[in-house]
Amino acid sequence: MLAQPSVITRIDEAALETHPFDHVYLRDLFPASLYRELLRNLPERRHFHELSHEDARRPDGSSARLRFYLYPEQLWRLPAEQRRLWQPLSKLLMSRELQDAFKRKFRNALESRFGRGIDQIHLYPVPIVVRDLPGYRIGIHSDVVRKAITVQFYLPEDDAQQHIGTIFHEGRSGEAAQRTTRMPFLPASGYAFPVQAHASWHSAATVAEADGERRSIMLTYYVQNRPKWWLARRIDRLRSALGFHSSN
Repeated sequence: MLAQPSVITRIDEAALETHPFDHVYLRDLFPASLYRELLRNLPERRHFHELSHEDARRPDGSSARLRFYLYPEQLWRLPAEQRRLWQPLSKLLMSRELQDAFKRKFRNALESRFGRGIDQIHLYPVPIVVRDLPGYRIGIHSDVVRKAITVQFYLPEDDAQQHIGTIFHEGRSGEAAQRTTRMPFLPASGYAFPVQAHASWHSAATVAEADGERRSIMLTYYVQNRPKWWLARRIDRLRSALGFHSSN
């Protein structure tokens, strides 16, 4: 079963890097035996839906990014053995304990952005299993202001895909965009950063046919300091449960 404290401990112990912006790179997030089970029990492709995004569109019009929301109501669509594995992970990803660990780690950046203590910063976690198909890419961007923290847990079979990890940039254009730091796409690893407008620039290079699928868990913490944003997350979750999916 999932050892929740070990994941939180990894976050607490991770070094806070400040270049090119605040972030952490995380290793050994899951026990090896559990990690192999998760890979063997990834939801089948029929449970995923396409992300409608210009950068993800392939020449045939289909999307190169597929998503499956790890909400409890979605997990009931999976076979019993898969639910047994993914329900504890879903619980962790949506837990207050995990959110608080990331808030502690990025306290300075979050308090500076929102002008209040982290206890007064309200967030909503959205966990998603992602399958990036060959042809997927996304240009340099800093994430929308509705997001507070971006997290990605990598799910490769081995270290052969380490070169397709997310790329951090010092800027969006010019020489600054060429100065980069890559988060290696390694088993049971990942990264997290607080979203900072005009600062948290990042991208993903094109996934080549030879790379195969780029699988991961995206965990996005959305800002909840406006009534319409609070409502939007609940409506999106309801729509997802009913089979309708947003493009965010």
